[in-house]
Order: sequence, then structure tokens, then C-alpha cells
Amino acid sequence: MRFGLLGNLTVQDDSGGALTLRSPKGRTLLAVLLLHPNRPVSRDRLVGALWGERPPATAVYAVSNQVAQLRRFLGPDGVDRLRTVSRGYLLRVGENELDTADFTDRLAAAGTSRGRRDWLDVSEHTAAALTLWRGDPLGDLPALAEQELPYLHSLQEARLQLADWHFEAELRLGRHRSAILELARWAAQYPLHEAFHVQLITALYRSGRQADALAAFEDIRVRLGEELGVDPGPALHAVHQQVLLADPALLWRPESVQPVFADAPHGTDITADSVGNGSTSLDSDGQARVEQSRLMPSQLPADTADFTGRTDELKALIGHLTAVAAGGMSRVLVVAGMGGVGKTALAVRAAHRAGHLFPDGQLYVDLRGFGPGEPREAHDVLAGLLADLGRADGSSAQTRPIPAHTDDRAALLRTVLAERRVLLMLDNARDAEQVLPFLPGGGRSAVVVTSRNTLSGLPSAVHLALDPMDVEEQRALLSALCGTTRVRQDPDGALRVLAACAGLPLALRITGARLAARPAWSLSVLAQQLGTGSRRLRGMSAGHLGVRATFESSYHALRDSARPSEREAARAFRLLGLWPGFLFSVESAAAVIGRPTETTADLLELLVDYHLLQSTEPLRYRFHDLLAEYSAERVAEEETAEARDTARVLLMLWYARGLENACAAMTLGVQEPPTLDETSPTPPAVFDDAEGALHWCAHELPNIKEAIRQAAHCSRPDLAWRLATWLFGYARTYWWTGEWDECLYQALHIAEQHGDELGQAWILRRLGACHGMAERNELATEALRASLKIFEKAGDTSSQAAVLGNLSMAHEQPDQALAYAREAFRLHRKSGDKQGEVAYHECLAHALYATGDLPAAESHFRQALAFHRRAGNLHTVGVNLTSLGETLQRLDRREDALAALEESLDVRERLGDAVGIVDCLVVTGRTHLHFGERDAARMSFDRALDLAREHRMDAYIDQAREGLDAMREVTRTG
Repeated sequence: MRFGLLGNLTVQDDSGGALTLRSPKGRTLLAVLLLHPNRPVSRDRLVGALWGERPPATAVYAVSNQVAQLRRFLGPDGVDRLRTVSRGYLLRVGENELDTADFTDRLAAAGTSRGRRDWLDVSEHTAAALTLWRGDPLGDLPALAEQELPYLHSLQEARLQLADWHFEAELRLGRHRSAILELARWAAQYPLHEAFHVQLITALYRSGRQADALAAFEDIRVRLGEELGVDPGPALHAVHQQVLLADPALLWRPESVQPVFADAPHGTDITADSVGNGSTSLDSDGQARVEQSRLMPSQLPADTADFTGRTDELKALIGHLTAVAAGGMSRVLVVAGMGGVGKTALAVRAAHRAGHLFPDGQLYVDLRGFGPGEPREAHDVLAGLLADLGRADGSSAQTRPIPAHTDDRAALLRTVLAERRVLLMLDNARDAEQVLPFLPGGGRSAVVVTSRNTLSGLPSAVHLALDPMDVEEQRALLSALCGTTRVRQDPDGALRVLAACAGLPLALRITGARLAARPAWSLSVLAQQLGTGSRRLRGMSAGHLGVRATFESSYHALRDSARPSEREAARAFRLLGLWPGFLFSVESAAAVIGRPTETTADLLELLVDYHLLQSTEPLRYRFHDLLAEYSAERVAEEETAEARDTARVLLMLWYARGLENACAAMTLGVQEPPTLDETSPTPPAVFDDAEGALHWCAHELPNIKEAIRQAAHCSRPDLAWRLATWLFGYARTYWWTGEWDECLYQALHIAEQHGDELGQAWILRRLGACHGMAERNELATEALRASLKIFEKAGDTSSQAAVLGNLSMAHEQPDQALAYAREAFRLHRKSGDKQGEVAYHECLAHALYATGDLPAAESHFRQALAFHRRAGNLHTVGVNLTSLGETLQRLDRREDALAALEESLDVRERLGDAVGIVDCLVVTGRTHLHFGERDAARMSFDRALDLAREHRMDAYIDQAREGLDAMREVTRTG
């Protein structure tokens, strides 16, 4: 297939035929995935692209539906091409399948050829790249284009750069006459882009059109004055003077290289002072040459020989450096990321690749912001830089003395850099304050900074956040380190090593060094040696390299800081290590560390700035895998057992109260467990409606599961069963995932270990409901009877009634089910509890439906439905509408049945209730089939089957297939 983003989104099949994706959301989804080809895109990123800042509660499930449709659009290999990965999706795009990838490849090739002065090659690559553009990128997706403005801006900058290089090559090759028409078009389209006008004037003059060349200069001079209030720049003035004087140096000669374009992106005249303090002269062929009287500093560390991966990041860095050298972008580039992620290796590789763009030298300084030793002082570093640049200038300390004051040294550095094109690499910066004295004030010098801090305080900097490597990049690096054969022979061991290294290049290099020293070891042996936890960190050290030492330098910078806020952030880092796999909200983190939410938010962002936490989505935070283990070590060693227990209990209480509030918002109409008397100091989550409560439960479920597990090892094991039972509101919609089963069984085990009979009774009661929802009736009956015995022993009439009601729902014998339902109703009324009566209406309705008393079943379903409508409980409204629709179908009331089912489907789609949607579609298909409407039945069954397959709902897959089979049988015999 062939995908296009450089204009309206386009898709072509292998024969070149256009494929049309009509759904606007489907087109947006495909475009976002194409913006990140062969890289994971999180569900949250896709939700933001499709719905902006206010997505519906069902957005995640709607994304799943859109993905399923897109896979079908992509053809037979759609599932393999569009893969589900951890927390998102990855679109596999092959070579020559995406125009933006081809464009950036051509850009890189053109830059390399230009460095070799291979003008034929430059012309070929630039022409091919420019023809890929069909209009404004993402032109038919304006909302997405708005979100991607920085990326689109960089694409446009790259396009202008390519156009400059293309016309430069054409003029150097003597194609000035044929270039005039296109140059005039580009100059008209970008009237304020002076380089095109310099090139146009040159082409006109070389074509014998001196008057037209002078007129072209006058046009741009007037336009600049009217629109910007400025005069033409030095390059335009210079070429104007050359035309006025009929300067022969401006004429083209075969194999010559004209001074107007020599190493000067965007048409800058190199015969001016743009090459620095060195003098220039024209050689015999008219080429501007820099006198070799100065020694250019070239201080970059050696490039990494086996540098692997980081293709997109490397292209972005080189592209930015190219633009800086051309005078078109910010001069400060920051590469930030966690310790060991490969910032320096990437920056050094980019600096070597782009070094030729900075002919006045490449300087390197390790600022020692993190690690052993004190951070370097600006005063001393400035002296060294000025001395190096002075030696390059041929100056001495006597002719250009270094000022005594730090600010004066910084000012002098700005003066020197303004005159030259220098690349300055500042490695391992502590914070923005350490970097500020070295920034140029103007000119075409570039500063590349690497830091574990995001350095958000640097003015007008371009920031590149370096994340851990993806699996394919890791595999490539491991192969480079220990050999492709070794990796191919032990793929399982390779995957285990990659999992242990968690995408950290430093960890991979250490493991590679260990493997190189042990040729008899397989990857599986090394993976076993690495293990997990602190053992894994201990195993990741070789010589002077060590993952733990790298983490320690970041952590100690905060823990031992003179700033109270940074010391407090170090404490937060430790305490959050009690929950290493969590995805924290500000509120849940506040519950752990015992600080107000406003303070906690600042601490979390500080940890993100220092790359000790990751912010995977707005106001949500998590640890990198290896950092989580290091944090767990710190909290175990630096916090008391009492402090650790308090932090655990506070978070469990916060979740318990949040789940209570969620169940209250869902107004389930069933008896709930006893509420907690105590509460967390952090205010729990509150909800305006059932939809918001359900969304919160689904989002927080992984954390709640971990809280249940950890309850067994703290001073409040009862919180395990309380958390699990309060998940009932979530489970009414998501029981089919199996997540609730896991929580309940774990909580039951904890309650049994501690002899907690109340907890056991409630867990068994909820297990009965859980098994009943999944139609595991035998298991449901077993759990409910065990629960009933405990409640009878305790004399809890209300709970006995509830359990009997569940037994009625689970029993497969209709008469026995009705007997249980009536006894449940009797006990419920005896208890005097009017609030939960709706549950017994539902119980009786199902029992009556099973016995065939359909009018009575309809009556009870309608009573339950009326209650749930008043309470605003959308989930149970949807459930009862489906049951009512099925009852009305058996009563042969077509319009009433389909109306109930249509409303049910609408409600369940609003909630994102996947199992409810499939259930309703199956019942709707049966209803259409019952009334002889085969096409409508087929559509319902087909959609149910697609969704059931996507969510792996085996029981519903069977039901949908049975419906389709029944429809075919009716068609065959009818």
C-alpha cells in the first residue's frame, strides 16, 4: 500500500488505485498512526486526536471500534499491519509506503550529497522530495493539523530548505535558464524568503537579463519595506551590487562553485563576514576560501561505532541543526531524558553528522550536572571556551583579554559566537541556570544541551524528549552488541533480556559487555542471571558503567539539594516506590505522600522534569520499570516500617472511599457492604453521574487490584475485601473481562487467612453474583450457599434476602428459581428496607420469564426500569431494556420490542459497555429474525460477531454464530 500525508490524506493499493476511507474519525485515526509509523501510539493520544480535550466516557471503546474498522479497510493483513501493543496501537509501514518517510530520507540524502558537493545528486534528491508535496500536509484534517502544528512547521521548514538546496544545485550545474520559471513561482509564493530572490536575481543575470534582475531586486526591496519595514539583507545587497557592477564572479563557469552559495544555506553571501574572524579570498575558479591561519576547535567525543536506532530522533536533530546553520530556527536544542537513555550518544552522533555546517569549530563541555563531583561553574567554563575560540581566531590573551567578571565573559562569548558558525555541545546539564551563560544572542551558532532535567526554563529552545527504546530498536542494538546469530539462536532469551533492560540503552550496553566477555553464555543464561528486583540492578554493571549508579546520581541531586522543594520531591520519589507499577493521579499520589494535592502536583512535575517519573498522559504519572525497582530500594532503606505502612493504608482508604462514592453515583438499587468510619486525609473522588463513576473505576482498576494485593501485608487486611466488594458497580458493566473474578478470589484468600467471617460472607456473595453474570451457575450457587450460611449465623436478614435473590437468578430450574425469588422478596420486606426493593423486582421478572409468565415478567421489568430511570442509573436501564425487549418479542409486540432494544443499544453505546452492546445486538438479531426481517437480523448478528471477536467474548461469539446459522436455515427452508 502507499500512504500520503503531504497534502490531503491518501491511500493507494499495490496497483496504485485510490482507496477511500470515508469515516472522518477513521481518517484521523489513520493519520495519527501514520505520523508515528512503526512506533506505538497510546490510546490516550488517539482519544485526544479524535475528540480533543473533552472526550466522551466511551472514547477508549470507540477507539477500539474505529481500529477494527480501519483493520478491515487495510485489507486481509489489516490485523498484522495494525497491531495492538501495550497501552495502544502500532501501524506497520514498509519501505517506500509513506510519503513523509520518503521525504525525510531524501532530505538526509540531499544534505549528505551537498556536503560532498555532488550537485547532480543534490538536484535529483531535492527534485524527488519536492514532487512528493501535493498541498498542505493534513489539509483535509484541520483539527489534527492544529494539534500537530510544531511537526507540520518543521516539515514546511524542511521543504523550504530543500527548495533552497535544489535551486542552489541547479545554478551550480548551469541550469539557470530552466530554473527561472520555478524560482519566480517560489519567490512569489514566499515573498519574504530572501534566499529565493537572491537565486532568482542570479539566474536572471546569468541568462543575460540584467534589467530583469535589477527589477526583481527593486520588487523585493519595496515589498520588504512595505510589509516589514526593513531593508534587504546582506545577501540581497551583495548580489544587487554584483549585478550593478556586472561582476564576472557572478557568472557561471563549468565545474565552478560560486561564492554566493558556498556553504551558505538560504543563499547567504559567504564573501561577507559570515565565516568568522578568518579572512576570505577568491581562488582561481572564483571559490571563496577561508585562510588556514587558524586552528578550528574540534572537541566532540568520539562517535559511538555501534550506534543503533533513534532514526526519527537523529533526523530531527540534524534537521534542526541544518536550520540553525541556515539562520532559520532556534539556536538552542535540548535533548532530555532519564539517566542511561542514550542522550549523549544521540547528540554526539548528530553533532558529527552536522559538524560540516559549523566550519568555525565544534566545542564540547561536560557540565557534570549529575554524577560524582561538583557541577562545573560557568565562570571557569566560559574562560576555557573563550580561550579555545581565541586560539582559533589567532588571537592571544594580550590582544583579547578574558574579562574577570562572569557576566562580562558571557557577553564576550555572545559577541564571538555572533561572528561565527560554531557548534557548542553542553553535556549533562543540571538545570537551566547552569546553561544560560553559554547561549548565543544571535548569529548562526548552535548549542546542543543534554540533561536529565527538561530545562523548560531555557528561552526559545527546541526540546527533544528521548524515551526508552522500543522493542525493535532494542533488538537491533542487542544484535549489534553480541551478534545477530546469538540473538537469532535464542529468541526467547533475547526477549527476556530486552524485558529486563526495559528499553534503556545503558542497560543493554552493560548486558552486551557481559555477553561479550562470556562467549559460552546464551541469552537465556544471562536473562536468568539478571532476574528481577534489586538483583537485576546489581547485575547491570560493568566496569565504570552501572544503571544503579546512574539512577543514584539523579536521586541524590534531589535528596541532597539545598532546595527544600527538591528534598521533598526525593521523599515523594521514595514513598511512591511502595506502588511501583501504579499509574498515579495527583490525588492518589497525594494520598500516598500525605501532602495537599496542590503541593503534590508540583512535586510530581519536578520529578518528571528530572526524569525520575514519566507523565504518560496529562496529570497521570508512572515509573520506568527499572526506576521503579530503584525507588522500591530507596523506600525500604530510607523510610521506617511505620511510615511505609501508613503510606500504604492511606492510599487504600482513599480508593475505598472513592469506590463507595462511585457505587452511590451508580445507584445500584442493591444492598451495599458496611461503610468505613475512617477516611484518607486526601479528599476522595466524587462523581456527578454514573457515567463518570464507571469511567473512574475502569481507569483506576489496575491500581485497585494492586491495593487489594498489598492489603495482605499491611495493618488493615480488611481493606482487601472492602475494595473488592465495592467494585460491584464497575463489575455490572465489565464482569466479562475476568478482572473482578481475580480481585474477589484474592480478597477471599486474604479474608480466610485472617479469619474475617464478615469479609468472607461479602466476598462469597459477590462471587455468586460474578459467576451468575457469566452464567457459571453451578459455581454461583456454591458460593451463594456458603455466603448464606454465614449471614444466617449472623442474623443478617437483609443480606439473606439478597443472597436468595441471587440464588434465584443462578438456578437453572424455573420453578425453584421462582421459589427463591418469592422467598427473597418476603425476607426483604420483613427487613423493612424499601430502598433495595428494585433488585427483587428484577429477580422476580427473570424468574417469571423463565416459567413462561410473560405478562407478569413484563410488569416487574417495567417497575424496575422506572426506578432506574428515576435514579439515573444508565447501566441498569440498559440491562432492563434488553430484557424487556426480549420479553416483548416473545409476546409478539414487534414495535414495542424493537423500541426497547434500540434505546438499550443507545444507552450501552454511550456507556462504552462492550458486553452490553454485543448482548443487545444478539437479542435484536433474534427479534428481527423472529419477525422475518432477515437483512436486519444479519446486520445485527454480524456486528455482534465483530465486537465479540475483538473483545474475545467466546460465549457471545457462539451466540452470534448461532444466530447467523439460524438465519441461513430460515433462508434455506423459506
